[in-house]
Amino acid sequence: MKFSFVTLFEGLIKPYFEESILKKALEKELISIECINPRTFSKDKHKRVDEYKFGGGAGLLMQLEPLFEVLSKLREESPKAHIIFPSPVAKPFRQIDAKRLAKKEHIVFVCGRYEGIDERVIEEFADELFSVGDFVLMGGELPALVFSEAISRNIKAVLGNEMSLDEESFESHMLEAPSFAKPLVFHKNDKKLHANSVFLKGNHARIANLKFNLALCKTKFFRPDLYRRCKIEENHEKQIHRTI
Repeated sequence: MKFSFVTLFEGLIKPYFEESILKKALEKELISIECINPRTFSKDKHKRVDEYKFGGGAGLLMQLEPLFEVLSKLREESPKAHIIFPSPVAKPFRQIDAKRLAKKEHIVFVCGRYEGIDERVIEEFADELFSVGDFVLMGGELPALVFSEAISRNIKAVLGNEMSLDEESFESHMLEAPSFAKPLVFHKNDKKLHANSVFLKGNHARIANLKFNLALCKTKFFRPDLYRRCKIEENHEKQIHRTI
């Protein structure tokens, strides 16, 4: 998988891949990254890439021409490149998107700055737009890093233990069950914090049932929208079984 980041701030991107699992993925050549600065395509003598908006309004936009040149060149060199624009006005990025995009050969993230990007660039080149949430950031670099990490985790052999993908949040309509490690009972001052002893007894059926119920409770508390969807699907499956 190749990730290309079209960004004015390469220094925000490259350090993120210099630690931990993503560093190992780079070393194993499971992923590769490049940063392309639109300023190198600017015809302005000062290498400006910002411009005032038509119709007034606060702030500046990233110019059309430098981005158009960058993305045209990328399309020419890599026809299979999948171009993504992080944007607060887009659909939310989901785990299902990360798994789907992990099968691509080349993904390009176009990281906006200022008040955004000239819409004609998006209309011409965007394969998809994604949001990280209902809030506005100062640029697209952080969302692009979020997306690239979520995608990378689903690339074969990037994670040391691929079984860790099996029970994650959002693999179903439920959040992942709470996890615990030693000690079973943690003493601090006058407090005792307990983990459920079922996890230590080796009864896999009971452990699976406990995890399911804990995940259900967690989903109901933190994400009632997912919980409702889960119950709707459960009722739908019961109706199908009755008709069969």
